[in-house]
Amino acid sequence: MGAIVTDASNTPSSSASALAAVEQEILRACTDARRDRASVTLIAVSKTFAADAIEPVILAGQREFGENRVQEAKGKWPALIDAHPGLVLHLIGPLQSNKAKEAVALFDAIHSVDRTSLCGALAKEIAAQGRHPKLFVQINTGEEPQKAGIAPGDADAFIAACRKDYGLEISGLMCIPPVDEAPGPHFALTAKIAARNGLANLSMGMSADFATAIQFGATHVRVGSAIFGHR
Repeated sequence: MGAIVTDASNTPSSSASALAAVEQEILRACTDARRDRASVTLIAVSKTFAADAIEPVILAGQREFGENRVQEAKGKWPALIDAHPGLVLHLIGPLQSNKAKEAVALFDAIHSVDRTSLCGALAKEIAAQGRHPKLFVQINTGEEPQKAGIAPGDADAFIAACRKDYGLEISGLMCIPPVDEAPGPHFALTAKIAARNGLANLSMGMSADFATAIQFGATHVRVGSAIFGHR
């Protein structure tokens, strides 16, 4: 299945229709994979978009959103959450350890756990705040030096350390395949690591490849430009 291309005008009607198109593509992918549509969570990636661009997508029925940066999210999401109870916010970008306190307070899921210093900071804040966001370990499946994440060969030991050394409950794995490679093998590798570590959730697939990710077992797909238009 090809990527969805949408208009970048970001009007309320265009974003609502784009969301509907993405929903139809997810349903088709689930049907092809003989999966229940309810087994896939759509995360609408709203990074760089202001609240007035996000609100029409909320009003169209979307409830789960993704942001890349803690500071940007702090500036727009508290008011949106107050206005629309029941929204779920995912941090999908890199997290600095010194932002762990703010991240635990604001986000319902953090998809970028990738080093022991961050594990320590998260464990401290989870204990202090009594909030337990879902945690995903990021796997750098392509072992790209410029990209965050744990190398596949180190994943089992890191997941074990998260659990035993820091007392963290790991919900699943996240990956971002290299842009110049077919994503399927990267999704398959991530799913294999998750299965042998008893992890049920797989955050993988973006606007260009979420249908493929669903074929490989994605439980969370992170779709931005196909809903909101190009940044």
